[in-house]
Amino acid sequence: MAEVVLENICKRYENGALAVDRFSLVIESGEFLVLVGPSGCGKSTTLRMIAGLEEISSGTISIGGRCVNTVPPKDRDIAMVFQNYALYPHMTVFDNMAFGLKLRNVPKREIAERVSEAAAILGLEELMKRLPKQLSGGQRQRVAVGRAIVRKPKVFLFDEPLSNLDAKMRVEMRCEINRLHRRLDATMVYVTHDQVEAMTMGDRIVVMDRGTIQQTARPLAVYQRPANLFVAGFIGTPPMNFLKGQLMREGGGFVFCHASGRLGVPEGDAPALEPFVECETVLGFRPEALGGRPGGAEVRATVDVVEPMGSETYVQVVTGDGTRLTARVASDRVFTPGSAVGLPVDMANALFFDAASGRVIGGG
Repeated sequence: MAEVVLENICKRYENGALAVDRFSLVIESGEFLVLVGPSGCGKSTTLRMIAGLEEISSGTISIGGRCVNTVPPKDRDIAMVFQNYALYPHMTVFDNMAFGLKLRNVPKREIAERVSEAAAILGLEELMKRLPKQLSGGQRQRVAVGRAIVRKPKVFLFDEPLSNLDAKMRVEMRCEINRLHRRLDATMVYVTHDQVEAMTMGDRIVVMDRGTIQQTARPLAVYQRPANLFVAGFIGTPPMNFLKGQLMREGGGFVFCHASGRLGVPEGDAPALEPFVECETVLGFRPEALGGRPGGAEVRATVDVVEPMGSETYVQVVTGDGTRLTARVASDRVFTPGSAVGLPVDMANALFFDAASGRVIGGG
């Protein structure tokens, strides 16, 4: 395993398009880091620059203390697992896993030992003589991961490796890769657009948008304390609710005034919010902070869609100004589409954002 350091990495294409802009990050040795963001945000391009598959326009990439800007991919001591598995269809599982070692003239006995060890880790022992076409999607992905393991690289790179699998298999493979990381204690960089993968797998998450880092933190910190409106709206299923309004003084404190009511602001938030009085602000709160225990100020809205999920229910409501909100409530609560409701907001777990810059400004 090795530390990976990216300093002011940029990728600009010949047509002038800027895919990655001044990306700086230290990936600790043995860390599982996840790059997450919407399609086109630059996360895969960043991963490919680490791998050497994409030339950087400026900046420096170091792996294990060595600058690798001009080092070919094969000499960077990394292994990459692709979205499409990239297996040779005419080769058996054994030969697919052994191929890279054969190219490096590793002795046959050592190849057999490494492949056998990787197969045992991934549960592939019974499949070694099969061809890729005889495997399920999950089995093919295991072979692709096994091919990376036998290399014993300093850094593992994963480029959306689970996106071609069905929902159940994605869950299984998430657990498989997590166990693999613990067992190998390896440095891993994982790219995904799936926030569930990011939240459940990463030691740290890097949220990207339009080629830049929006926030870097541990998963729970990103969820509980998003740095800005983009992160708040991107991380979380269902996403965070937003209400636009103004902060006003009232009775020695503050209230948040919006189209569907007035919500009292906790006293602890007042110092940070003072500069934003009478300015347009955005109140953000997770679905679990809406529609809980009665009491306090409520949001008046009309029930639109009710989605029973088994252990809980998602209730989508629409406020008077057309804002759509989602509440996550207990499954025994009954809501009728078309009915008017008053849903309390847990202001202790709400956040305020500056409408102009999008940055979080108080609460939490």
